[in-house]
Amino acid sequence: MIELVVNGKTRSVDVNPDMPLLWVLRDVLGLTGAKYGCGMTLCGACTVHLDGEAVRACVLPTSAAVGKKIVTIEGLSPNGTHPVQKAWVAEQVPQCGYCQPGMVMAVAALLKKKPKPSDADIDAEVTNICRCGTYARIRKAIHAAAGKA
Repeated sequence: MIELVVNGKTRSVDVNPDMPLLWVLRDVLGLTGAKYGCGMTLCGACTVHLDGEAVRACVLPTSAAVGKKIVTIEGLSPNGTHPVQKAWVAEQVPQCGYCQPGMVMAVAALLKKKPKPSDADIDAEVTNICRCGTYARIRKAIHAAAGKA
């Protein structure tokens, strides 16, 4: 058994320690907010927080998350009132929405480190891919949430 702290709760899972964290979150614990995208850490649809840092869960072995705090989109703000989530709604960012949980998690981690990021900071830190191309709205939402997260 492996013990994980997910969204503030200790969870015991009987999985291979090499299983990617994304599968544990989605298939074992039923937290389906983080999505499978490319499976190669490129798109960021699977982004979650590990001790406050944005990580791509699709290739991260579950063993690497032991003893750390894992936060998924479900745990970021259960009622959707995190400043990034509110900015996402206000700026009407999502189109298909598939990448949005990972994108929101990446932005929340960025704003925790840099409350007022420049466009260069955003380009360097938020490398998630949105196939719908909502990057202009994403950037606008990040600036709207800046200083509030």
